[in-house]
Amino acid sequence: MTSQAFLCLVLHNHQPIGNFDGVFEQAFQDSYLPFLDVFESYDPLQISLHTSGPLMLWLAERHPEYVDRLRMLVELGRIEIIGGPQYEPILTMLPRRDRIGQIQAYSAWLQRNLGAAPKGMWTPERVWESALTGDVVDAGIQYTVLDDFHFRAAGLREDQLHGYFLTEDDGRVLRVFPGSERLRYTIPFRPAAETIEYCREVAQRWPGALLTFGDDGEKFGTWPDTKVHVYERGWLRSFFEALVENSDWLHTVTLSEATRRTAPIGRVYLPDCSYREMTEWSLPVEAQEVFDDVVHEFEKSPRWADLKSFVRGGYWRNFKAKYDETNEMYARMMSVSRRLAEAESDGADPAELAPIRDHLYRGQCNCPYWHGAFGGVYLPHLRNAIYYHLIEADTMLDQLAGYGEHVQATADDFNFDGLQEIRLSNDKLCAWIAPGCGGRIYELDIREISHNLLATLQRRPESYHRKVLQGPSDSGDDVASIHDRVVFKQADLDQRLHYDRFARKSLMDHFFDEETTLEAVSKSEAMERGDFVELPFETKLRRGADRAQVHMRRDGNAWGIPITITKAITMVAGSDRLSITYLLENLPPGRPLHFAIEMNFAGLPAGADDRYFSDHAGNRLGQLGQSLDLKDTQGLSLSDRWLGIDVALEIDRSSGIWAFPVETVSQSEGGFELVHQSVCVMPHWIVNGDADGRWVVQMELAAVCAETLETVNQEQAIQL
Repeated sequence: MTSQAFLCLVLHNHQPIGNFDGVFEQAFQDSYLPFLDVFESYDPLQISLHTSGPLMLWLAERHPEYVDRLRMLVELGRIEIIGGPQYEPILTMLPRRDRIGQIQAYSAWLQRNLGAAPKGMWTPERVWESALTGDVVDAGIQYTVLDDFHFRAAGLREDQLHGYFLTEDDGRVLRVFPGSERLRYTIPFRPAAETIEYCREVAQRWPGALLTFGDDGEKFGTWPDTKVHVYERGWLRSFFEALVENSDWLHTVTLSEATRRTAPIGRVYLPDCSYREMTEWSLPVEAQEVFDDVVHEFEKSPRWADLKSFVRGGYWRNFKAKYDETNEMYARMMSVSRRLAEAESDGADPAELAPIRDHLYRGQCNCPYWHGAFGGVYLPHLRNAIYYHLIEADTMLDQLAGYGEHVQATADDFNFDGLQEIRLSNDKLCAWIAPGCGGRIYELDIREISHNLLATLQRRPESYHRKVLQGPSDSGDDVASIHDRVVFKQADLDQRLHYDRFARKSLMDHFFDEETTLEAVSKSEAMERGDFVELPFETKLRRGADRAQVHMRRDGNAWGIPITITKAITMVAGSDRLSITYLLENLPPGRPLHFAIEMNFAGLPAGADDRYFSDHAGNRLGQLGQSLDLKDTQGLSLSDRWLGIDVALEIDRSSGIWAFPVETVSQSEGGFELVHQSVCVMPHWIVNGDADGRWVVQMELAAVCAETLETVNQEQAIQL
């Protein structure tokens, strides 16, 4: 007779803020609905189910009948609803007030709509730090699921992980379940009998053992090839039937039931950790490649079973160092969170703050803040969604403060780099400028549509690019884990790997050789001859009654020639335009110099006829995904009729303009793919100084939303 054992099946269903409606619907039809259809017919079985806030709100709106079925199964005791932070943020990146607030907000929603008062929580991406314990308990949570990798990193052996543990911080106690990595890789990829046999082995060696499976519900139908395997070939039914057939000794229980029927194994204090793959992805690329090579070498060793517990990668927070774009979103989120907390402490009406807080919480959704086997930060629509909600919240806070037609200029270390940045804002625009990093604009918000034109992404090496260069794999008839598949969604991706030396921002000042071509610039192969792109500018703020100006100056060089660049950015109250003036001084007589000003615009996708270039005269020049090499022009417009915006660059002297798409080769659930990130627009000139060695150009950058075109008088520009 087989000894008794318990099995907790914990499913985590999630779609991020900003994902396409069609993706939600497809996942519903392929995973969430068919899983429930199969599960309902197996009465003896119980599961714990976490559905993230973004997905649950979508389900409540689009498929309320599904939510009704969940409510019925909750009432029958077959499904335990697991809570968590409402919009699936990484808890470690939030201030304490937002951690607790998100968890409590979602618990309240689940209580109102499903009649479930969650005692357990899904920890997003299992990213854990010990300091979270007290906040989670204070939010009303009694237990959570992490990965057995966390426990092994704490020095525990695999044979000690057949149950749950207590952890504590500042006297507050939390139950933590170790989700089995082995079960993550066998369910649903291996025959059901293999999982049953493993559970039997555990039960025989450790009678009364508790095993926990905690993983994505999307692996049951949404992940590549799993729909056919799980449903059409009957894997899920065979698995549930095997559980029923063995229910005399293997009992499926909810997490809540497990805490009632089994005692904790002991006490544990876990290190800062996540699941194994996440620790690898958070490493710098070079370290990630070394790590991967070392693991592959040592896993052949007979000592690997002893060694692997002590081998782990990096720390989730380092995604903010690995990707500047992640840190920019994070810093923006923290700015909004602080402003909201200040408004609350100042006695603002809670009813007015509630929608602002909801936008903030939505802007904390974790998916575009990191990157691994999924698109993450590489997906423009997810980054755009984060900025949309953060900008909405910021604008609403301005309205709450009573700002009307105004202009503000403030300085602070907004992005936590130890340097002062400048924030220029009015009721139309919000520009974030980094004088200490080349005087670039690194965020430009269009308030009317809550869109950041500089939610761009730099092309950079990734460790999986080695796989791109090696070519696709053939897994035969097996259903491979998403971590093991090498599939190309487009041909010749190895030819599309280009890496940027600098970030893709705006007002980045280049000096190139005179013969430099569009192709060389677009591939980031052009030789940089100046030192202005990333080095600091001296800065002054100038304020008037209805305008503000950032005045930046740098004494640098190009080709070793001392050159001074002064540039000024002017914002006028009520205007949707930035006035930009450049002054180059100390230009050598008789020595023409090739000067270029790089600008990048995000959120304007390629491949559609309603997203197009126009010349200065309004003539269409084709879709945004193509490259342009314009001569003797005085401007270029980028239109996105879906967003309802025209971005126009107007120049007071003729220039050449290079324009080209910035595309990345990245990893997603479906394989490796080419993703359009932004459009680079680069006016450039062969510069010759006047008799005094000076050269001046004035530009206006207008972000005009539908039917709101404004004219700005020339005298509004502050002259250098």
